[in-house]
Amino acid sequence: MQEIVTYVEMTAADQLNPGAAVPGLALEPLDRGSPLVIDLQSRIGAPYGWQSTRRSEHQWATWFAQHPARMFSLLSLNDEPIGTAAYDGHPGEEVEIETFGLLPEFTGKGLGGYALTLTVQRAWRSTPSVRRVWLHTSNLDHPHALPNYHRRGFHTYKTEIGERG
Repeated sequence: MQEIVTYVEMTAADQLNPGAAVPGLALEPLDRGSPLVIDLQSRIGAPYGWQSTRRSEHQWATWFAQHPARMFSLLSLNDEPIGTAAYDGHPGEEVEIETFGLLPEFTGKGLGGYALTLTVQRAWRSTPSVRRVWLHTSNLDHPHALPNYHRRGFHTYKTEIGERG
């Protein structure tokens, strides 16, 4: 199956075009040891074939060990978990939004724009001197993902075409 991976970036915090606020929608730190990390990533990625949906317990342990500094956040609506975000710091004062997503039952309800806004704001505040926030998405992810990233102010800087097997 052909996969088109699109990389997007912001190079200044003022490039963020915030989505309309959603009362009750919040983003809070999530301890990496919380069972919600695995549960949410697996459930969010299931419709899109994310690797997280097929990882064994051992593979999850290896994944966590490979990314000891990865930070996690919980998206909630009126205190109900609805999604997650994960961040990786990179040399050059860059932050990658490694994971962002909503549970399938919360997509298409007008929550994604504000959820992404909160996620991007957290990325810009994650270290004192962030110069770039970036992420990648795929044509196999939710069809509104890339348009949402562009609406929030991200700009495409690279596209790769490959095969997902």
